[in-house]
Amino acid sequence: MELKLKRPICFFDLETTGTNVSTDRIVEIAITKVFPDGRKEEKCRKINPTIPIPLESSLVHGIYDDDVKDAPSFKQVAKGMYEFLKDSDLAGFNSNKFDVPLLLEEFERVGIEFDLEGVNLVDVQNIFHQMEQRTLVAAYKFYCDKDLTNAHSAAADTNATYDVLKSMLDMYNGVEFTNRDGEVSIPVINDMEKLGVFSKRNNNVDLVGRFSYNKENIEVFNFGKHRGKPVEQVLSEEPSYYAWMMNGDFPINTKKVLESIKLRILQKKFGE
Repeated sequence: MELKLKRPICFFDLETTGTNVSTDRIVEIAITKVFPDGRKEEKCRKINPTIPIPLESSLVHGIYDDDVKDAPSFKQVAKGMYEFLKDSDLAGFNSNKFDVPLLLEEFERVGIEFDLEGVNLVDVQNIFHQMEQRTLVAAYKFYCDKDLTNAHSAAADTNATYDVLKSMLDMYNGVEFTNRDGEVSIPVINDMEKLGVFSKRNNNVDLVGRFSYNKENIEVFNFGKHRGKPVEQVLSEEPSYYAWMMNGDFPINTKKVLESIKLRILQKKFGE
């Protein structure tokens, strides 16, 4: 089943120096941009991360320091990449948890704010794990009846993810899903906005989930000694925690969310 698109959607995959959104860097990015008329445009390029690639990471994706020493830095390609992505929804495999936050972190470092307002984030892994709970290699075999022979190659993973989503739409056409609350729906439909909602497994406030919304739709901490406590309450009772986080090793997006909550507290106080 081909995708029904109201706007382009970019399937993308990153190979990186590691798995820390705050400190690691992109070494390769592959993008398959699918347009509403079915046309596709593909880009794949290596990136000089400007930091050494750990051996354990190179052994996974096969990209070593020598492979990227003459490649452009992210700063050099950022503007063109932003222009290619900015009008599109974003899709990938485990993209909501890692690829999207890391990509936006790279943009933030070079002074480009990638606004996700109105952007549907379709995480094919989240759909897959909720419906079948396996890996990309297994997903490709299960849904497409093909072997993914070049796994951990950004281009191969990107196109495999695109094929898997199309096959999912065929397989789950009209299939009911029951969530943990016993609510029944038919969530896997050919609509990027609804797939984006179904892909969102956690009700996170920031991209990496340091804060989440509770059942009352209040922002609460999702880690550490204040897990489950309202962010406003903690910042009011323990102002030093704000400074600790703003000076700590947290993603830029997380700090921006924290800053906006702090500003809201001050505005309420000023208004009173």
